[in-house]
Amino acid sequence: SLSGLPPTMQKVMFKGLLPEEKTLREIKVTNGAKIMVVGSTINDVLAVNTPKDAAQQEVKTEENKKEPLCRQKQHRKVLDKGKPEDVMPSVKGAQERLPTVPLSGMYNKTGGKVRLTFKLEQDQLWIGTKERTEKIPMGSIKNVVSEPIEGHEDYHMMAFQLGPTEASYYWVYWVPTQYVDAIKDTVLGKWQYF
Repeated sequence: SLSGLPPTMQKVMFKGLLPEEKTLREIKVTNGAKIMVVGSTINDVLAVNTPKDAAQQEVKTEENKKEPLCRQKQHRKVLDKGKPEDVMPSVKGAQERLPTVPLSGMYNKTGGKVRLTFKLEQDQLWIGTKERTEKIPMGSIKNVVSEPIEGHEDYHMMAFQLGPTEASYYWVYWVPTQYVDAIKDTVLGKWQYF
């Protein structure tokens, strides 16, 4: 039998699929005949039966996409706190290069203070909070998304995709608009041709 597979997941083949109710003698399986056992692993079977929740989850994300990100509940929680008192000034309509100092005065998704440091010589983005600093290789960031904050269009909310799914977005709120393009170019720019 196939190791570790429950019998219900296995089928016996001999000149085609064997009828389960017949004995081997009835089907004229002789000594030395080649019999094949095929099976699906539990994972294969589970992959076919994707749970309903996942499908509903996808529908939900579709609905969420229609409304601006800043109106979604998870983001409202942070945005409703208002602008951080030490937020960096924004320059509407300007595009500036990244400053040499860290970008600070922003919130993360828990409403904690966060600062972004672009360590170009190490090719890393440092995401710093009061508790710790995460040093992320730029090449591992799969995507950067941003959207202006309604009513405060000179600031953006921005997410860095640190893993394979949408759940791995690291959100940063109150990014001054003049740095948005520079951040995207810095993080994604030289990796886009891979």
